[in-house]
Amino acid sequence: MEIKTPEQIARMRAAGQVVARALDTLRAAVRPGVSTLELDALAEKVIRDAGAVPSFKGYHGFPGSICASVNEEVVHGIPSAERVLAEGDIISIDCGAILEGWHGDSAITVAVGEARPEDLRMMEVCEESMWQGIAELRPGRRLGDVGHAIGGHISRNGGYGNVREYGGHGIGTQMHMEPHVLNYGRKGKGMRLVEGMCLAIEPMTTLGRHDVAQLDDGWTVVTRDGKKAAHFEHSVAITADGPLVLTARESDRDRIAQMGFVQPAW
Repeated sequence: MEIKTPEQIARMRAAGQVVARALDTLRAAVRPGVSTLELDALAEKVIRDAGAVPSFKGYHGFPGSICASVNEEVVHGIPSAERVLAEGDIISIDCGAILEGWHGDSAITVAVGEARPEDLRMMEVCEESMWQGIAELRPGRRLGDVGHAIGGHISRNGGYGNVREYGGHGIGTQMHMEPHVLNYGRKGKGMRLVEGMCLAIEPMTTLGRHDVAQLDDGWTVVTRDGKKAAHFEHSVAITADGPLVLTARESDRDRIAQMGFVQPAW
């Protein structure tokens, strides 16, 4: 586990800004008729134009610059020319970039055209659970506090499936580092959080049961019952003054101020 200096955290914010710009670009490009491979190419261009490298491309053999997971696909969907978005779909886009040796990692779920109200509500609860987890990232708190905040919000607001096989992680000079961050837990339990830790917080919710399975492609994770899923993620630094969202997008500015988090460099 790496403990970062303020200077290193600033470099991670620079990597996070690349990811933020890529996700903003992709959100604007999502529409019926667009393939997930087209989105992948767009993300790679934004990342490389910024002087960064896609974290995901070639990672353990993964072929894409983003993970593009549609409807019942929870995470790790492989971009494909054959996977064309349709009205009413929802797509989870996970994106990572390496800038000068430091990683940024973030994910959003986007509605394609007009989505069903029940899908939008599930997405809203998933995203809010992420923010509730981030709020616990303060020196002296414990990992169990993070999982408890995430899982508690999900269970209190619709009781959506809370995927347990996957979760957040440490991040820094590598994309996936210790510790593993569960999206459920007991308050006051687990590793004590300290200033300088950087963690990716990423809840995954489903409209049905939380059970998932991996497809034969070795990557794509889907809900076993075929119900839709959502995924949100931010990389965050723990500072003496509170959480610093390293992958914050301009659209997050008001939320960060409302929750009293450290304002990142915009």
